Amino acid sequence: MRGLLAGTSLLIAILPMPALAQGAASATGDAPSEASELARLQEQIATERQALQDQRQALDAQEQRLLLLEEALLDRMRGAGIQGTPLAQATPAPSAPPRPAQQSAPQADDSVSSVGEAPTERPIQEVAVLADQGSVLTRAGRITIEPTFEYARVDRNRFVFRGIEIPQSVLVGVFDINESRQDVLSAAIVGRFGVTNSLEVGLKVPWIYREDASVLIPLVQNPPQSGAGTINTSAKGKGLGDIEMMARYQLTNGTGGWPFLTANINVVAPTGTSPFEVPRNALGNATESATGFGFWSVQPSVTVLTPTDPATLFGVLGYNYNQGKDVNTRISDAQVDHVKPGSGPNATAGIGLALNERTSISFAYAHNWVFSTESTVRPITVRNGIPTVGDPIVTKTRDLQIGRFLFGVSYRLNPRTMINWTVEMGVTDDASDLRTSLRIPFNFN
Repeated sequence: MRGLLAGTSLLIAILPMPALAQGAASATGDAPSEASELARLQEQIATERQALQDQRQALDAQEQRLLLLEEALLDRMRGAGIQGTPLAQATPAPSAPPRPAQQSAPQADDSVSSVGEAPTERPIQEVAVLADQGSVLTRAGRITIEPTFEYARVDRNRFVFRGIEIPQSVLVGVFDINESRQDVLSAAIVGRFGVTNSLEVGLKVPWIYREDASVLIPLVQNPPQSGAGTINTSAKGKGLGDIEMMARYQLTNGTGGWPFLTANINVVAPTGTSPFEVPRNALGNATESATGFGFWSVQPSVTVLTPTDPATLFGVLGYNYNQGKDVNTRISDAQVDHVKPGSGPNATAGIGLALNERTSISFAYAHNWVFSTESTVRPITVRNGIPTVGDPIVTKTRDLQIGRFLFGVSYRLNPRTMINWTVEMGVTDDASDLRTSLRIPFNFN
C-alpha cells in the first residue's frame, strides 16, 4: 500500500511538467517566430526578384533572336530576288513562353518559321526591270551604293534623250531629219539611304558619252554658204548628265488583302549640257552632243505588287511633267524664245518569277504617252546685211507613243550584293531600238 501511494505521488508530480514546459516555450518563443517570418518574406522577395531578372534576360534573348531572324529573312529574300517587310515589323509578335537566357542565338541559316505555320505576310519579288521604281526598299539606317552602266541605241528619224523627244525641225526650224543614229553610253552612281523601313531617299549622278550622226534635208532656203542637197552631220559629247533625286514610301505591307503599294517621286535637275547650250555651226547643226535634257522634270508614280507564289505581278502608273523655260537661243535662221517639252502619263505592267534562291527573271511592257512639244520661234531674215526678226510663231509637234518590251534577270552573288541586267526593246516607231543596263547594288550598314 505504501508502494502504491508512492507511485501515485510520483505520477502526479511528473504529469504537469510537459504542459508547463510547453507554456514556457510559448512565452519565450515569440521573438524567434517573428524573425523566422521576416526571414521567409525576405527569401520570397529575393526569389521573386531573381525570377523577374530571369524573365528580363529571357526577353532580351528572345528579342536578339528575333533581330537575327529578321536579318536572315532579309538576306534570303534579297538572295532569292524577293523582298518583304520583316514579320516582326508587319504584325505584332505572338506571345510565347520565354526561353532560357543561356540559349544560343540562331545562325543566319536557321528556319524563319515552323512547318505548318501560316505566314503573316507575303514576300515581294524584287522586280529586275524596274530600275528606278522597284519594290525593294533600303532598310532603316542602311546605305545602298549601286553602280549602273547603260547603253542605248536609237536609229530613226528623230532623236530621243532620256525618253523625251524634241524633233529637230522644231528646235532649228529649218531642217527635217530623215535619218539619224544615236549611241549613248552612261555610267552612274546611285546612292540610297533608308530613313525608316518604309521610307527611302536616293541620288543618281550619271556621266554620259554620246555620239550622234544624221542625214538632213533642207526644208527652207538656207544661207548661201550652206550649199544645197543632203547634209551629213555628226557630233560627240561627254560629261556630267542630269542628276536625279528620288524618294519612295511604302504605303501598305501586303496584309489584309491589300497588295504592296509604294509611292515614288523622281526629280531630274538639268545639270547636264542642254541641247540649247551646245556650240553650232552656221547652219545650226550641233558640233557637240548634249549630255542633258535641259529642263526640270518631276515624275510621280505608284508601284503595285501582288505576290502569287511563285510569281509576283507588278505594275507602275505615273506621270512625267516637264517644265518649260525661255531658252533665248538663235539657231541658224531662227530665234527660239520658249520651249515647253511634252509631258504625259506612263504605265508599266509585268510579272517576276523566282527560279531559285539566287536567280529571278522578269518580263514587262512599258508605255509612255508624250504630249506635243510647244515652241515659240521667230524667223530671222537678212536684208541688205541687216537681220530682221519676224513675229513669234508657236509650233507644236505630234504626240509620241513610246512602247517598250522589257526583260530582266537578277542574280545574287552574296547576301549583300546582286547583279541586275535589263534589256529594253522598242516596239513603236517613237521608241529607242535598244537599251540595256547593268546594276550592281551593294548594301552597307
